[in-house]
Amino acid sequence: MNNQNNRNSNGRRPLYFYYILAFVVIMLLNAYVFPTMFKPQVENIPYSTFLQMVDEGKFSKVEISDKRLAATASDTNDKKIYITGRAEDPQLLTRLEKSKVTFSQVIPREASPLESFFTNWILPILIFFLIGQLIMRFMAGKGGFGGIGGMGNFGKSNAKVYMQANTGVTFADVAGQDEAKEALVELVDFLHHPGKYQKIGATMPKGALLVGPPGTGKTLLAKAIAGEAKVPFFSISGSEFIEMFVGMGAARVRDLFDQAQKKAPCIVFIDEIDAIGKKRDTGAFGSNDEREQTLNQLLSEMDGFDGSKGVIILAATNRPESLDKALLRPGRFDRRIPVELPDLKGREAILKVHSKDVRMEDDIDLNAIARATAGASGAELANIVNEAALRAVRMGRDKVNQQDLEESVEVIIAGYQRKGAVIAPEEKKVIAYHEIGHALVAALQSNSAPVHKITIVPRTSGALGYTMQVDKQEKVLQSKEELFNRIVTITGGRSAEEVVFNLVTGGAANDIEQATRLARAMV
Repeated sequence: MNNQNNRNSNGRRPLYFYYILAFVVIMLLNAYVFPTMFKPQVENIPYSTFLQMVDEGKFSKVEISDKRLAATASDTNDKKIYITGRAEDPQLLTRLEKSKVTFSQVIPREASPLESFFTNWILPILIFFLIGQLIMRFMAGKGGFGGIGGMGNFGKSNAKVYMQANTGVTFADVAGQDEAKEALVELVDFLHHPGKYQKIGATMPKGALLVGPPGTGKTLLAKAIAGEAKVPFFSISGSEFIEMFVGMGAARVRDLFDQAQKKAPCIVFIDEIDAIGKKRDTGAFGSNDEREQTLNQLLSEMDGFDGSKGVIILAATNRPESLDKALLRPGRFDRRIPVELPDLKGREAILKVHSKDVRMEDDIDLNAIARATAGASGAELANIVNEAALRAVRMGRDKVNQQDLEESVEVIIAGYQRKGAVIAPEEKKVIAYHEIGHALVAALQSNSAPVHKITIVPRTSGALGYTMQVDKQEKVLQSKEELFNRIVTITGGRSAEEVVFNLVTGGAANDIEQATRLARAMV
């Protein structure tokens, strides 16, 4: 039970634990290590040996104290201090004078209580605090040595600040998300003309949550708002709030909102907010103290700042179902803006945006590429254009042609061609009939997408071949008959193997997985 009080569920320890640990280490070093490090080398010798070395003139100086004699060698290369016990020898001083050895009586000196206290306690504690501050700066990613004054950076937010239009992105750079842009234009208009909203008594939502699958352009939309509004733009990831030390996330939230208030009007964008905004645990055990403290501070800050000053909070997530309900209630992130996968028209618009700076042949048909990429996100479409440009360079051309784009679509779907793969002629024949089986079944179906391409070239994804079907138009709904036809087409390859060769191979494993998944989804 005590262990759970001292450590949260993620293994993080409170900050005071590290201070105590550093303090103990400094005390041990001060007691056992430092004295031996800085003390000169000492050799204990018998009194008889000491007298013999005096007579031989090997000492240049002797210090006489109440209980011992400390001698320094005449040889400057000998750095040792020779120590021996003091005996009641009335001839000692005579022998030292005869050997021309300088000697002196050491008067015992006791350090003052203030000096002892400073040396044994204050100095180690100062060293301990300096080491602690350096450790904190290192863990916070503030490793510079800017002096004691710079150590206050620990707990500051890591938000990237883009001043005014320096994001370099406007709504013209965002395509395929017309509904999302329309919802966000109102926020931009509020930043430009807040008076007309305040005149009628309307207030803008404090927060807007961009929700959609990965790669659909949520971050791009947030930057476009800042670019259009020409206001400072704070960008930070939700995971950047979480640190090793408990309470550091809450401190960074406070600092972020303090900066935003000073630079109002502005936009604060928190990407992947689900990293700190997950539903809080109701049980006593298994909770994440650091994440929950950060979330509580975020909720408090959103309640505390005045939205009429022009501070708009944007956040993005692809898992809205995991967010805490308190984060989504009116007055916080009360506007949800869906950023969905683009449709046919949107995909074509996105391809045009990403290809405007790429040299292409005049007969490029982007509509055909858009039809072949149903279900692709904006990021995947951008990657297709870039892969096509890279392929054109590899082929020694200075312009992208239609074949480059089609091949890049296949790269995204199935991976690169395995040109060096060696397949036996008998297996190639089986693969060819397998793919023809898919194509024939698809062609005989009344409600099936036309076959666009058949290939038996192996791909890096593991596919030995595939049959590509492309719908002539975008479909939102699929009938039961169309889904059954899809299952029949998927299993057509295995059926062709049985009919022609009277055997079944493992090549249909992925087909069976797809058909099973589709059948379960229908149920």
